[in-house]
Amino acid sequence: MLYPTELHAPKFFNFFKENLIILNLANLTKECIKQIFLNNLKIKNFRNHKSFEIDLKEQRSIVLGCNGIGKSNLLESVEFLSQLKSSRSLSDKDLIENNSDLAVICGQIDFKDDLKVNLLRKGGKKVYVNETLLKRNSEIKNYIRSICFCSNDIDIVRSEPIYRRIWIDKVVSQLEPVYVELLRRFNRLLKQRSHFWRSEIFLKDKVSEILDSFDIQMSLISTRIFRRRRRALLKITPYVKYWHSHLSKSQEQIGINYLSGIENIIQEEEEEEEEIRKKIAEQLYKQRSIEELTGKCNLGPHRDDIEFLINDISVRKYGSSGQQRTFILALKMAELDLLRKTFNEPPILILDDVLAELDITRQNLLLNSVGKDSQCLISATHLDKFNQSFLSSSQMIYL
Repeated sequence: MLYPTELHAPKFFNFFKENLIILNLANLTKECIKQIFLNNLKIKNFRNHKSFEIDLKEQRSIVLGCNGIGKSNLLESVEFLSQLKSSRSLSDKDLIENNSDLAVICGQIDFKDDLKVNLLRKGGKKVYVNETLLKRNSEIKNYIRSICFCSNDIDIVRSEPIYRRIWIDKVVSQLEPVYVELLRRFNRLLKQRSHFWRSEIFLKDKVSEILDSFDIQMSLISTRIFRRRRRALLKITPYVKYWHSHLSKSQEQIGINYLSGIENIIQEEEEEEEEIRKKIAEQLYKQRSIEELTGKCNLGPHRDDIEFLINDISVRKYGSSGQQRTFILALKMAELDLLRKTFNEPPILILDDVLAELDITRQNLLLNSVGKDSQCLISATHLDKFNQSFLSSSQMIYL
């Protein structure tokens, strides 16, 4: 008779079914979740780190050190490896050590896949998996995903629309890596359109044909960006509601709305792509006279916003500091849950100096929630906010 451990997965379940053994599938699934995902991290000339390497041996890792020593930079390298973007910098070149022309981030995944990102001061980034150069950099998201929560993330709730657009774009790109290419194409079209208005070509006879071509391309890509953003918000909202209720211990009702400049858009229903595209194209045509004066395109995903509400009141405008911090924490934990449920695999959770921003109650709720399924990296200047049980099950990384 074969034992369960000797069987392949499909035969494994048939074996128990045939022998009338009842499985607790929830416990089985929990035990099968990988405890450590990123096994090794190696960086060179990244920020202030000339060279650093660490083997990650525990599900929780605490990076400990005084301010300014490079804790955030270390965690930022993990974020960049997984997302190819940094939440702390708009330019990749800022991540390269001042006296160097090349920065390197390497990570081993599940003891089998070696990932590497080369950041060049002259030129773009190059991404490798097992020494093979990827044709599309976004393919690295098939190997590693992460959620980063840092103290500056409060700007998502509190500050200007650009921070909310960056946030939703990160969420969508983790769910659909092809989205990165859509954003790249749209930004390129936007720059070309702006350059067109600044040049003297618009005085020539073919100005209408050129603008028609722009409108066709921009309306199509804008539609696809809009639909993916809205779809992601619909998916993540239930998780945000759960975490907000859990963290605030209240009966407050939250809401998340996508604020688009598209006229007559139906928010509650999924409209066909062609219907939305026509609406955008019509509005682009109508705004040409204003655009000619300003040289700026004021319609599209680069102008949209997301509204966060508590009891139908704007969190950004009227929420207290505590409400804003609770909302952003709920957003981040919701991201974690959404990715885990979507891909049946927990992303890495990166907590960069966020405990100091939370009160004792929310600190305890956060620490009790992290690291149960996901590998977690936390930066801290001291250990007084961690209980002994948490510390005993964590790997300490001293800088």
